[in-house]
Amino acid sequence: MDNYAILGLAPGASVSDVKRAYRRLSRRYHPGINPGDRQAEALFRQITEAYETLVDVNRRQQYDVSGVVQENAHTPPFEFAGFDFSVKAYGSQAATFSELFAEALHPVPAEDRGTPQPGADLHASLTLSFLDAMNGVEQQVMITRQVPCGPCRGSGQVRVSDAKCAACHGAGRIRWARGHMVFTKDCSACGGSGLERHRRCGVCAGHGRAVRSEAVTVRIPAGVPDGAQLRVPERGHAGSHGARPGDLYVHVKVQPHPVLHRDRHDLHMVVPIAVHEAALGARIEVPSFDGPVRLRIPPGTQGGQRFRVSGRGVPLRDGERGDLWIEARLTLPSIMDERSKELMKEFARLNPADVRTGLERPVRGPDTLS
Repeated sequence: MDNYAILGLAPGASVSDVKRAYRRLSRRYHPGINPGDRQAEALFRQITEAYETLVDVNRRQQYDVSGVVQENAHTPPFEFAGFDFSVKAYGSQAATFSELFAEALHPVPAEDRGTPQPGADLHASLTLSFLDAMNGVEQQVMITRQVPCGPCRGSGQVRVSDAKCAACHGAGRIRWARGHMVFTKDCSACGGSGLERHRRCGVCAGHGRAVRSEAVTVRIPAGVPDGAQLRVPERGHAGSHGARPGDLYVHVKVQPHPVLHRDRHDLHMVVPIAVHEAALGARIEVPSFDGPVRLRIPPGTQGGQRFRVSGRGVPLRDGERGDLWIEARLTLPSIMDERSKELMKEFARLNPADVRTGLERPVRGPDTLS
């Protein structure tokens, strides 16, 4: 029979119309109001089926297309078990018909404790020296994380010998009342079997996880920059019910170097050059994080002049490297003896050129010192 016709509605009726028609018909044909009337009981069953189909959007759409609705095998059957007038109902317990049938036909689902949930991520920090960051190392970080519980293997339950279910006392069904009306349904704790085969794990209280501190080895790639974040897969908190663990994220802080300075993929340093080396030229050794570098100083090198050494900078992921930039800084002896002073004077007489040629003279103004 047409579900719309059973409720006295036209196709396209709103959900409010469906609920209103159901309340009106349930007051008239409910078995509790018509005891012993099998015709009213059968009609009420059809009214209930029509209501369940049309009030649910997905079921209604399926019915409108195919004319039938596939029943959900996972929906526990609810049965009306009669009235109980041994206890008076007051306040919220004295429910209306619409509240009673809505609770019976569409109960609030219990918490699903078996749904897998991925584990949360963890965060840690690690401080490295400049040379360790350039060369790459392996270091350990201590973390405290949730791991799968050993006794229950992360399930939250342990196997026990078959015993009477404590929730339903072995009946396989439980009863509950709303007002004076009593309903029954299959026991969710034992699945209607009346036997208890599993029990909540006492070690993890049913959560399936325990807490443990451990050292995790983190591989630091060569050339890691300051402020980088490294990911260690599946070293975060354990997931529940077999879900994937979270990840561990390590934040890297690189300490500064007293000589070398990093700029993206290149390294920079300032090297002192003696006056005679700058004037005559020389070959010097310059320290680097992976060994000394031989550098040729050409004759006539000026202070601030920069030299590039290709391939001696920051290591890159593709095996290439940046460059090393060296800035020359002319350095005079802190103390000169008389002989050195005479030689410098002789040098000045032999090279009388003005090294400041080309500088503009300052314009004399009110703030210029006389």
